[in-house]
Amino acid sequence: MRIKLLTLFPEMFAPLSASILGRAEKAGLLSLEPIDIRAFTKDKHRRCDDSPFGGGPGMVLTAQPLHDALLHATRGFAARRVLLSPKGRTLTQKRATELAKEEGLILICGHYEGIDQRAIDLWVDEEISIGDYVLTGGELAAMVLIDALARHIPGVLGDGASASEESFMEGLLEYPHYTRPAEFLGLSAPEELLSGAHKRIESWRREKMLTETREKRPDLFAGLELSFDDRVLLGLEEKRRRRSQNREANEE
Repeated sequence: MRIKLLTLFPEMFAPLSASILGRAEKAGLLSLEPIDIRAFTKDKHRRCDDSPFGGGPGMVLTAQPLHDALLHATRGFAARRVLLSPKGRTLTQKRATELAKEEGLILICGHYEGIDQRAIDLWVDEEISIGDYVLTGGELAAMVLIDALARHIPGVLGDGASASEESFMEGLLEYPHYTRPAEFLGLSAPEELLSGAHKRIESWRREKMLTETREKRPDLFAGLELSFDDRVLLGLEEKRRRRSQNREANEE
């Protein structure tokens, strides 16, 4: 996948050259091209912002340099144009998976108080937010989006199953993970995971996905359509919890 990044601060994207994304770039699976909006301004002082019409705090990114930068970025490059904005639809795992199927993306990183709306009206296909809070610019949000979608590009992750088993893929949180040693500071890994019995392991993991979601994200849990097997697993968990509570009460 080829991604162009329109930004006033290209140097902010240096961290993307590390770890999994860096290896994906070297392998030719992902191409990231920061484009400096400031290089396209016609202002003799290289300014890209001005005070807003109607007054108010902050400055606004002017339409001209962004428009010309987009003209440059789209020349011979058909891509979906996404503005990172707190007013956009919230990024979800589902949307990240969908965007990973695009051949190319242009991510527009705003700054200052906002962007001249005319540039948005002329160019933007979609606005995306990474949460209900405001950042100083769209660069960090763009990096989050890139990391989220890159995991679904074939070959980026070493284990192809990793992305499909992560949190939110079915509207559920992921199950807990354990590794060696089997006991650490008096805490043991679950016996189900040590059993080597695949069906037992799968059942434990599914149960934990359900209970983790119910306890930590009741908003997600409320929207789930539970199967009969899921309801059985939740019932078993409830019985175990009651037995544990009874044991603790008897010990007291």
